[in-house]
Amino acid sequence: MMKSIVVPQAGRSESIRHYFLSAIVLAVISVTLLGQGQTIPYDKIEILTEKIAPNLYMLSGSENVDPGHPDGAGGRIGVLAGPDGIFMVDAQYLQIGDKVISAVRKIDPGPIRFLVNTHIHPDHTAGNATFAKLGAVIFAREELREGMLRTQGGDPARLPVITYGMGDPLRLRMNGETVELIPVRAAHTGGDTMIRFVNADVIMVGDFYRNFGYPFIDVANGGSLKGALEALDLTMKIAGPDTKLIPGHGTYIKRTDIVPYRDMILGVQSRIQQLIAQGKTEAEVVAAKVTAPYDARVPGGLLPAGNGTSADRFVRMVYQQLKDDK
Repeated sequence: MMKSIVVPQAGRSESIRHYFLSAIVLAVISVTLLGQGQTIPYDKIEILTEKIAPNLYMLSGSENVDPGHPDGAGGRIGVLAGPDGIFMVDAQYLQIGDKVISAVRKIDPGPIRFLVNTHIHPDHTAGNATFAKLGAVIFAREELREGMLRTQGGDPARLPVITYGMGDPLRLRMNGETVELIPVRAAHTGGDTMIRFVNADVIMVGDFYRNFGYPFIDVANGGSLKGALEALDLTMKIAGPDTKLIPGHGTYIKRTDIVPYRDMILGVQSRIQQLIAQGKTEAEVVAAKVTAPYDARVPGGLLPAGNGTSADRFVRMVYQQLKDDK
């Protein structure tokens, strides 16, 4: 059975009360990018707003500020606004919470009632507490909450309040829209969710698809190559020909754009499997530059990411996944 929540209307006075009586505590934390020692100049990040449908908006950080995401600082945020209150997808970095709130208030001054996380990474979840203290109820996968408890300290207000596992989507109805929270089997991380806005024909897919840099599958947080491929197949299955697919980073796409992306992953996987069968080590496989046929078509694919380039990181991940499966 599909789980459904019908959301009652919320008064505007509730918004004002939450906004002015809630304390927003922004911790000053020096954040480094995957061991590269590059700090993020949060004061330089601006929030850009784009209207996608009559009451659906996307917020993105400015370009060329965040060393880890030069295409747009932090993760993309979705905002569904209307008389029933505001529903948000993801929360960006903690340090720019005031900027995100300001951008949301320019869309709608109403109460921020619900927030769902697409996955655990801090550029999507670190700002959770900011919105929880404004009264937002946080939704996420049970695996995501467990991961936060296991690996992250800080304000307990950041933790999801309502959690769910694999199975049928959780469905909310508000602001004339039907919102589906669609759980994805261990892909980018072990607790991924797609968010589908049915009437707007929009799906926010999180980070298991990205068209800036090569795929990043976070094995340490439960991600898997097999799950990422399954997630891409599921997206193609549920998306229509005109569905707007919105990743957490990079440009918007259509269903047909997933095919060459999936084929690239399969091509790299096949080549690495051949090299493993020849007894090649991980270092030898990385040195073989197996992504070379695709590098010109992957923006940011040769930019630094971890110990090497985005391509190197991807190849190491695929190698490790294939070796572990033997």
